[in-house]
Amino acid sequence: MTLLRAWLAGIPAYLWSGWGAISSLMLFFALWDWGAQVYGDLVLPSPLATFDTLAGLLAEGTAWPELAVTAKRALIGFALSLAVGSVLGLLAGLSMTASMMSRPIVTVLVGMPPIAWLVLALLWFGSGDATPVFTVFIACFPIVFVGALQGTRTLDDQLKDVARAYRLPLRMTLTDVYMPHVISYLFPAWIAALGMSWKIVVMAELLSTQDGVGAALAVSRSHLDTAASMAWIAAVVGLLLAVEYLVLEPIKREVESWRSVQ
Repeated sequence: MTLLRAWLAGIPAYLWSGWGAISSLMLFFALWDWGAQVYGDLVLPSPLATFDTLAGLLAEGTAWPELAVTAKRALIGFALSLAVGSVLGLLAGLSMTASMMSRPIVTVLVGMPPIAWLVLALLWFGSGDATPVFTVFIACFPIVFVGALQGTRTLDDQLKDVARAYRLPLRMTLTDVYMPHVISYLFPAWIAALGMSWKIVVMAELLSTQDGVGAALAVSRSHLDTAASMAWIAAVVGLLLAVEYLVLEPIKREVESWRSVQ
C-alpha cells in the first residue's frame, strides 16, 4: 500500500517532467498537418479530421469493443512473452553453457519474420484469438529473453564477491545486488516488446480475424476511408502510449530510483 501511494504521488511530477515528449508530439502533429495540406485528405487526413473521426467512432460505441479485443490479445501475448522470456533468460544467464546453447535459437527466432509466424499460426490454430496471441508471443519472446540474459551475464563479479564476503541474506542479495542491474536491462526489453506487440497484433488481426482493430482497418481500407484508417491507427497508438508512459515508465522510475542516490 505504501509503494502504491508513493507511485501515485509521483505521477504528477512524472507528467510534468514529460514536457520534452509533449514538445516532440506537437512537432509531429505540425508536420502531420503540413503533410495533409500538401497531399489532401484522401491521401493523408489532417490530425483534426482524424481525431474527429475517432471521436465519432467512440461516441457511437463502435471503437470500444474493437479496441478492447485488440488490447486483450496484445497484452496476453506480451504478458506471456514477458513471463516466459524473463524467467528463461535469467536462468540461461546463470550458466555459460546455457547462454552459448541458446544463442543460435535466439538468432533464428529474431530473424524469423513475424508474417511467417502468422502464416504458421493460421495453419496451427486457425482464425481466432490463439493466432494473434501466439504471433505476438513468439515475436516478443526473444527480445525479452535477450534482455534478461544480458542483464544476468553482465553483472559485475566484484559485487557478487562483496555480497559473499559480507554474507548478505539471500533476499538482500537479490533485491540490492542482482535486481537493480538486471532491471536496467529488462525494462528496455519489456518496453521494446510492448511496442512490437501492438504492431504485430494489428497485423495478425488484419489477416486472420473478423474483429479487432486490424479487422476494422481491413474494412476501412476496402471502403477507401483514409480518415477511419488513420483514426484506428491513432487509437492503437494512444493506447500504447498510455500503457507505456502511465504504467511501465513510472514503475521503471520507482524501481530505478537507486540511480539517483549518490
